[in-house]
Amino acid sequence: MIEKVRIRGYRTHKDFIFRPNPKLNLIAGPNESGKSTLIEAIALALTGRVNGRSASEELNPYWFNIDNVNSFVASRRRGENVAWPEIHIEVFLQNKSELQTLCGAINSDNPVNSCPGVAFSVIPNPEYADEFQAISQECLSPLPVEFFKTEWRTFADTPLTSRPRQLSTAIIDSRTVRSASGVDYHMRYILSDGLDPSDRAAISVAYRQIKADMTNTTLRPVNERMAGLNATLHDQDITLAMDQSSRTSWEGAVTPHVNQIPFGLSGQGQQAAIKISLAMSRSSQKAGIVMIEEPENHMTHSSLVKVISRIESLASDDQQLFIATHSSFVVNRLGVDRIHLLGSEVAKKLSDLRPETVAYFQKLPGYDTLRMALAQKVVLVEGPSDEILFERVYKDLYNVSPIENGIDVLSMRGLSFARCFELCSELGQMVAALRDNDGKEPADLLSPLQDWLEDGIREIFIGDNAKGNTLEPQLINHNSEDILRRVLAVTSQADILTWMRREKTEAALRIAKSIECITPPSYMTNAAVFIHG
Repeated sequence: MIEKVRIRGYRTHKDFIFRPNPKLNLIAGPNESGKSTLIEAIALALTGRVNGRSASEELNPYWFNIDNVNSFVASRRRGENVAWPEIHIEVFLQNKSELQTLCGAINSDNPVNSCPGVAFSVIPNPEYADEFQAISQECLSPLPVEFFKTEWRTFADTPLTSRPRQLSTAIIDSRTVRSASGVDYHMRYILSDGLDPSDRAAISVAYRQIKADMTNTTLRPVNERMAGLNATLHDQDITLAMDQSSRTSWEGAVTPHVNQIPFGLSGQGQQAAIKISLAMSRSSQKAGIVMIEEPENHMTHSSLVKVISRIESLASDDQQLFIATHSSFVVNRLGVDRIHLLGSEVAKKLSDLRPETVAYFQKLPGYDTLRMALAQKVVLVEGPSDEILFERVYKDLYNVSPIENGIDVLSMRGLSFARCFELCSELGQMVAALRDNDGKEPADLLSPLQDWLEDGIREIFIGDNAKGNTLEPQLINHNSEDILRRVLAVTSQADILTWMRREKTEAALRIAKSIECITPPSYMTNAAVFIHG
């Protein structure tokens, strides 16, 4: 099991420390926050490979953190002899007996932490010291990676050339299908690594025999006709024979099929589901590490439900699972307390949520929890009409929509304010909540939320009892009837309160589109001023 990951100088991460949960880890964050980079870095340290190829083959200048590179270039151009940028990725593992060959203190915690682990680095190659000295200031960026080298070592400082057998790792990227002879590299790896050695040997022998038989049968008459060509220097015969070398092994010729269709031609959603199932089934027998990139891609809702159920049923105590996702459904269903929210050089965790709150969101997997969790500031409203009106009120005050100022307005759709406040409190978010008084005293409505309210950070705004129990009478009490009839296009024959209650959303839409401004209820104005800061 991985206990800690430290990434320095790799892509978006300058110095990032990640402490995963023992079993399930849901990795989420806004675009460009480093979700895929984290998964890729862990895989790089565990396998020494990227996209199925060795790290040294894939090395490019854009692996290096751009801020580090820009700082280096600026310093060198000022005449400062600063060191070249480097990349270091360390994976600290749980101290188990079977991992003792990986154990040592050659890590960034040295000398405090002697434990099992692996480290991957990209550093300047000392063999090119003269070439580094000769590089002109104009050629500093992009970095000349031809003069760098990759190092892959254990914490005991032992060089690695292949993945240690104790670190069984599967990587499933459902976003794309990277093909090798029509079969995704990771699919091939999972299938072949999951076979017993005796099965692999038997297939290899049979495949070699098939090639030998083809040489002795189908190719024999061809070779007989070619025998008289005398095209070689010493008049020796040219013949054709099936290649028996390792590069033409059976793994490159045997292709899995799904319902009689080659795997590589199956739908991408189907491919992702199969890879996830095979990886987890294989790893559940071996204390493995499984990393899944965005399982929601290429899947309908019903297919995603099946895949998540499959993940839940296949997960074992001896397996550590990392899932990078943009899907609130995935997060809610598997547990919001397992989430790591990326966005800076630390990852926020929600491990202190009460079990009943985790279960609450699991029962409502369709709610957009991630949207709430990833917002800079949050406004919680009771329904769509409140959401539409608040957007208009805010824009009238500040000439921009809330989202342009990083404020996300979310309709509760019947959800508990207490559950959402608890989630936002764990994240330290600024929250304004708007609600009807429903004829109750404000103190009675605030009481269930006291554990998560904080002046200036998380506050709730409630309509004045004297001006009506719900939004509609509040609007009537703050505006003349003539203005509301004009804005809403309601005739004098209709009772305006009855119409507004019956057409809640339509009334809000007409107010939002109107060129004439209305006077909003004071609690809405106060909430807008508060959240604007």
